[in-house]
Amino acid sequence: MNLKIILYSFLVVSLFYPVKLTNHSGKFDKIIAATLREDVMKEAKWAMNQQPVTVTGSYCKRSTGSIHDFYSEGDYWWPNPVSADSAYIQRDGLTNPDNFVAHRLAMIRFSKIIGALASAYKLTHDDKYVIKALIHIKAWFVNEATLMNPNLQYAQAIKGRVTGRGIGIIDTIQLIEVAQGIIVMQNSPVFDANVLADTKSWFQRYLTWLTTSKFGHDEMNAKNNHGTCWVMQVAAFAKLTGNEKILSFCTDRFKNVLLPDQMAENGSFPLELSRTKPYGYSLFNLDAMITVCQILSDNKQYLFTYTTADGRSIKRAIEWMYPYISDKSTWPLHPDVMYWQFWPVAQPSLVFAACAYNNKEWLNTWKKLDHHPVETEVIRNLPVRHPLIWLN
Repeated sequence: MNLKIILYSFLVVSLFYPVKLTNHSGKFDKIIAATLREDVMKEAKWAMNQQPVTVTGSYCKRSTGSIHDFYSEGDYWWPNPVSADSAYIQRDGLTNPDNFVAHRLAMIRFSKIIGALASAYKLTHDDKYVIKALIHIKAWFVNEATLMNPNLQYAQAIKGRVTGRGIGIIDTIQLIEVAQGIIVMQNSPVFDANVLADTKSWFQRYLTWLTTSKFGHDEMNAKNNHGTCWVMQVAAFAKLTGNEKILSFCTDRFKNVLLPDQMAENGSFPLELSRTKPYGYSLFNLDAMITVCQILSDNKQYLFTYTTADGRSIKRAIEWMYPYISDKSTWPLHPDVMYWQFWPVAQPSLVFAACAYNNKEWLNTWKKLDHHPVETEVIRNLPVRHPLIWLN
């Protein structure tokens, strides 16, 4: 074969099978670490002084589960003014402040503790952070007196209507940084092998429930951010447990369900835009979908470069949303009915996309945004609060 034919063949292959884009997180590592170091060490100092609080620390009399079962109530459901004994009625987008949220808050706190300790460990390699993390990990997943049952059978219940719903599975997005934090710390010499095995067993049992139960199937098939968050969680837990079959399933679902079914050709998410909080929901779904790419991308595949036949891609999604993150005043739709003033913050989509596409502008915008949100609803809707533990 002569040189011209070889060069022509290479050109054809390059056009139809582009060279895989390399993750540029290494290039930005020092910038990201420098941006976060002070905050990480401050939060880790706080985490070192915290004792475990699990679902057994509080109980709601409206729950039909045990003290070991996670319980929450549908956000937008309110007492019927006609009668206090009547079933709750829906007010979409408006959160009922009297709903039971203690288990959610405990899980968010757990996620913040493990995320902070794992981040500090990654920066310093000091085993004291692992030793402290193990206390909390054992309390949630191992100790029989305080552990949480590996299911969400009683999440987002509605008084007078249902004792739990598949939609409630979104509450455990708080565990994805716990899973990733364990991945970061598991090779430490002080990470107890028995605790690690028991913890992975807990996550494997939860994975089985997520992928086989009716609630799990309901959430998997959700058409909006709930379907995205199901994939994000399942992928994160499968990565921790080394479940290649489920990881492959999640990759296929991203390519053939999430992108084509949720994203418009311009990169927006129509089902999120149709809600009473279109801005917050668009941010949330983008963060979750980019986190799916971050979890599932490896040397074999790089989902940040995947494009459907009609041009939908995660890059198009961040390109559509970025102008409204950079300058919210340009948002073309109505403001959200609640929490509008609190968004955006340091969205994980920006830092992950900046690394994936070597975009310093996106990274600089992320650096300037609020890294210390205090509004509970904002914190709850940030699936990633400790980006250091996700980067190579």
